[in-house]
Amino acid sequence: MASSVDRVAAALRAAGQDDTIVEFPAGTRTAADAAAAIGCEVAQIAKSLVFRAEDRPVVVIASGVNRVSIKKLETLLGYKISRADADWVRSVTGFAIGGVAPVGHETAPIMLLDEDLLPLDPVWAAAGSPSHVFKTTAKSLADMAQARIAEIKE
Repeated sequence: MASSVDRVAAALRAAGQDDTIVEFPAGTRTAADAAAAIGCEVAQIAKSLVFRAEDRPVVVIASGVNRVSIKKLETLLGYKISRADADWVRSVTGFAIGGVAPVGHETAPIMLLDEDLLPLDPVWAAAGSPSHVFKTTAKSLADMAQARIAEIKE
């Protein structure tokens, strides 16, 4: 059975992206931790947050400095949105909180990408564990995750 990091690497290759996965043993669990480890701005961290639309997973790839507006998600998607707990996140995505990647999910989620990431280059996203990240651009990230670009911040 492939590890979650291996699943992300395979998803990157399948999308025609370079495998830019890097490990930071001190951890990249939060956007601030990731930015400090990488040496970039917190805004450049593309955090993957999992929500529930009934029993469907919704993954929002948000700038590390933004909080996601549930009201905006509900308006965009037409579903009642709720926060997902750690067990449900792991069961539907295959990733633990702190390592949820924007690609390589066990269940295909509804994907949204925060428009505030677009002018930032590069951006860094979790690569399947709380200590692995990969480097990309927001446009490439939207394409490989098949994410709808939207205004999602509070």
